[in-house]
Amino acid sequence: MTVTDWLLDSDPAIRWQVMRDLLDEPAAAVAAERARVATEGWGAHLLALQQPSGHWAGGTYDPAEPRDPDAPGQPWTATHHTLVLLREFGLDPAGPRARHAIDLVREKVSWEHADQRYFDGEVEPCVNGMVVAIGDYFGENVQGIVDRLLTEQLDDGGWNCDAEYGSTRSSFHSTICVLEGLLEHERIRGATAEVTAARHRAEEYLLERRMLRRLSTGEIPDLDWARFSFPPRWFYDALRGLDYLRAAEVVPDPRLDEVIGLVENKRGADGRWLLENAHPGAVHFELETEGEPSRWTTLRALRVLDWFVSGTR
Repeated sequence: MTVTDWLLDSDPAIRWQVMRDLLDEPAAAVAAERARVATEGWGAHLLALQQPSGHWAGGTYDPAEPRDPDAPGQPWTATHHTLVLLREFGLDPAGPRARHAIDLVREKVSWEHADQRYFDGEVEPCVNGMVVAIGDYFGENVQGIVDRLLTEQLDDGGWNCDAEYGSTRSSFHSTICVLEGLLEHERIRGATAEVTAARHRAEEYLLERRMLRRLSTGEIPDLDWARFSFPPRWFYDALRGLDYLRAAEVVPDPRLDEVIGLVENKRGADGRWLLENAHPGAVHFELETEGEPSRWTTLRALRVLDWFVSGTR
């Protein structure tokens, strides 16, 4: 079995992206496979778990059941994290199952923070960046959140959820979440000078730091940034950053050479990449096993390398 065959022998959420990003199959074939996300496998399973209240696990950011203080990580079963997954799976936003799910969220779900409606966002830029990505993807109006994020960009070019507590330096985690949201906003609503300029400043923030290093010392402050994960949740890692640059059609830059080398060096002898970091916490169901070959990581690594090679020829 080739690596491509192995990737295709999987869930519709992976297959349609392999067909689009690696095989360049006709748009109609890709769309047909993508439509199956709502009716088969992981996507259908998640949709079936939504409650009449519009929630998953009874809560918006956290489940209704209190967190176990002794459990590792954080729970990933509540509404927000489930919507993040449905977008990453590529659930067709125009399909009837998606529309039903999103209508329930819009009409019934609010944030624990101050009872704001879900698509009005809350206060942390990392969370709000994800809500922008989800909202625009599913056709909801999140312009108010976008306007707020533009005012919260820090002087060094990124964002930080701790800015409200006085931090003046950006966070890789917050910045990648906002970047993905602003890119989705422009993809759906069209580019504007303000949003494009904000994205470019934040992209430069990552590039100046070679996608994983401190600007001041050159050290890697968190070794997990060099360990590839899926789902990434709200966490940054170098592959996530590269996949954003690919999606944004950023022209490859020599400052990426080191991190592209990191991706290449992690390819196994069989042509596959491992799931290195599963971000512990309660989940609806396991997608893959940490330490084992990962279809998600392999798909994302292959399309990143294709983008980099094609852009440097």
